[in-house]
Amino acid sequence: MGHKSNPIGLRLQINRTWDSRWYAEGADYGRLLLEDLKIRQFIFKTMPQAAISKVVIERPAKLCRVSIYAARPGVIIGKKGADIEKLRRKLGALTTSDVSLNIVEIRKPEVDSRLVAQGIADQLERRVAFRRAMKRAVQSALRLGAEGIKITCGGRLGGAEIARVEWYREGRVPLHTLRANVDYAEATAHTAYGVCGIKVWIFKGEILGHDPFATDRLMLEAQTSGVRPAR
Repeated sequence: MGHKSNPIGLRLQINRTWDSRWYAEGADYGRLLLEDLKIRQFIFKTMPQAAISKVVIERPAKLCRVSIYAARPGVIIGKKGADIEKLRRKLGALTTSDVSLNIVEIRKPEVDSRLVAQGIADQLERRVAFRRAMKRAVQSALRLGAEGIKITCGGRLGGAEIARVEWYREGRVPLHTLRANVDYAEATAHTAYGVCGIKVWIFKGEILGHDPFATDRLMLEAQTSGVRPAR
């Protein structure tokens, strides 16, 4: 049997770090972990149209700093920042700490694994041919600077009677190389004929030297003008 590691978990503390960055002991740990899960669930559920890639939660002292990485930040902010105030109030009800919001724009959603996977899932739900959706995502990622991409779809593809797995790979995706910056995500498509699962691996080059914040730093360097000040 194959033993497959999650590419993100495998590289923690090598070239990437956790999406929840805080320390707690005893009963506080369970309480804060539950708060983080509720915050993430609320954000992803209430704003699916904002194309959110990830939510990073930091807790310095009594503050809860939430950074939302999204391809369409305007949807979150709203007219003159009205929606962001509403969102902060709702998140404040989920945690005992003071909430600070930071919206980071993703300039290249085509090379973000979560957004690619979610895009394919949305297309499958709209009954687009799965092969066309996968090939289009592969071509877009390579055109915008990815060094390699692999996409796997599993389930009753095309409404077939028997479930199967289909995959496409272009370029290099070195999963065994720990210094490789591999972005990985999963998504689920709820179609009329059952549930289909999508997995996406995107190889964005190698990071030399152990730097847990390397992926965050590269992301911010790629879109320095897209970072909005903390509110």
